[in-house]
Amino acid sequence: MSQQPGRILRTLCPGRLSYRDGLQLQQDLLEKRRRGGDEWLVLLEHDPVITMGRAARPEHLLYSPEELAVRGIDCLPVSRGGDVTFHGPGQLVGYPILSLDLVNRDLHRYLRCLETVLIDTLNAFNLPASRHPRYTGVWVNGCKIASIGVAVRHWVSWHGFALNINTDLDGFAALVPCGLPDVRMTSMAQQLSRPVATTQVSEQLIRSLAAVFDLHHAGAYDAPPNSQT
Repeated sequence: MSQQPGRILRTLCPGRLSYRDGLQLQQDLLEKRRRGGDEWLVLLEHDPVITMGRAARPEHLLYSPEELAVRGIDCLPVSRGGDVTFHGPGQLVGYPILSLDLVNRDLHRYLRCLETVLIDTLNAFNLPASRHPRYTGVWVNGCKIASIGVAVRHWVSWHGFALNINTDLDGFAALVPCGLPDVRMTSMAQQLSRPVATTQVSEQLIRSLAAVFDLHHAGAYDAPPNSQT
């Protein structure tokens, strides 16, 4: 589907970072990608945090700042699209730093491609994932398992998606997830009744993203290789 077949995808897997450190990493890679070079996918986990997207409404945050602090949950506004969501350990967060030329600069198409990547990944674990007819994201058995919220700068994507693998779903009690009052959140572990290895999910997700965007995966890194600095 890509207009630039054979482009290189590099993946960066730095482990668990604070949201602010992850944001700085995105911005660094965004600037590198804007100047040319390869496509990037960052896969990581965050310390507990609630992020408020551009469409977030204050009433969708159900706990006071004091309550959040007691629970060790940070809260901050962000520049992605979408409403309010929770990130925490056990959740795989993906930040694709991709040229939207790969999808003819069609943001709607880009969102559908990210959904396809997540659906293909979940299907590989025998989970019947699907889209919702009205909302962006991915569902399994009527429950939301993955959220998507993106931003674009100079026709390069950043922010991305969050897939619940072994996530403590109690974190979502502090908010109205994605601004959807009737949504029920789930995780791969809950659906499969067992813990799931994050490394296995990451490997499958990388394969799925490379296939959907017609990219050649050049390998995973703990830090950007010297050739990209």
